[in-house]
Amino acid sequence: MSFSATVLTLFPEMFPGPLGVSLAGQALERGLWSLNARSIRDFATDKHRSVDDTPAGGGAGMVMRADVIARAVDWAMDEAPKGRPVFYLSPRGERLTQALAREIAAGPGVILLCGRFEGIDQRVLERRPIREVSLGDFILAGGEIGAMALLEAAVRLLPGVIGDAASLTEESFENGLLEYPHYTRPQEFEGLAIPTVLASGNHAQIAAWRRERAEEITRARRPDLIVRPGARPH
Repeated sequence: MSFSATVLTLFPEMFPGPLGVSLAGQALERGLWSLNARSIRDFATDKHRSVDDTPAGGGAGMVMRADVIARAVDWAMDEAPKGRPVFYLSPRGERLTQALAREIAAGPGVILLCGRFEGIDQRVLERRPIREVSLGDFILAGGEIGAMALLEAAVRLLPGVIGDAASLTEESFENGLLEYPHYTRPQEFEGLAIPTVLASGNHAQIAAWRRERAEEITRARRPDLIVRPGARPH
């Protein structure tokens, strides 16, 4: 059974978008995963297909209605395969990490809820098994770009998507470090030469050099990733 993704959005025409090209697009064509983008307006009941209303208590903007969102989520959860987690793309959510991408890729698929306006009615989050997830500490106009990022992060981990699966093991975040620098031809570029050790043919020395560079970069740029003695890994 292939990995199945359902995206609930006001703009289904945005999909597959970038997910339809490169590795994700090739995997989509090969049937390694499937994508269904469904309009949330399909679950509205009035003639105007309304999905939002004014916020209780007043204030700016509009809020997506709980009844409409609940119908959309219930429909997606009733689809086969069963057991797919539901994620709502939200700046309040847990951070999207490589570990979470691996968790999603190991499952049967995912349901992604893309909000707009001021967000969705809190009650649907309390009445449905929805996890909030965020790309980072910034705001987008809606959840669609976040959904695409989450899907690409997960899809590239599916078996058969990347030709050389070993390349996944040395990436940033896979071993608690940022990735070491990479080089290729030409041998010299604007006065900078490829480090001599990389042409030595000594695999042990190359591995040690790459580990040292990864540790240096991680300490300088993301010291929060360093696991301190006695601490639990991220």
